[in-house]
Amino acid sequence: MIELDNRTSLKIDEVLLNAIADKFTDKEIELIITSNEEIREINKEHRNIDKDTDVLSFPYVEMPMSPLGSIVISSWHVEAKSKEFSHTTDNELALLFIHGLLHLLGYDHEVDSGEMREKEASLIKEFELPSSLIIRTQG
Repeated sequence: MIELDNRTSLKIDEVLLNAIADKFTDKEIELIITSNEEIREINKEHRNIDKDTDVLSFPYVEMPMSPLGSIVISSWHVEAKSKEFSHTTDNELALLFIHGLLHLLGYDHEVDSGEMREKEASLIKEFELPSSLIIRTQG
């Protein structure tokens, strides 16, 4: 189940995001939709990287009844990438949510041998989403 904290005017399709989340976990996931400025502050504070980004994931410590973690998504990136790749903001948000969710589940494309990209590709196909996330993250 997603606990949504939408700090922007972006419209959110919670049904699609919950369907994606339910495929992997029954734990609560905090989803924060925020401004580019705020995600930059969060990125600087928690990762020591002073720039904006599209999505951040913060897994929680595994304990009984604990949420899975938090996903923070920049509404600016959702809107910009949906225009750039000619798809809807719902599709872009779902793509970024998938990416963040897989990080919460322990996948890490920076160190794995392609497992996260394969899982993303599988989910993108299953939920009939555009493949732009895989295309733009290859290499």
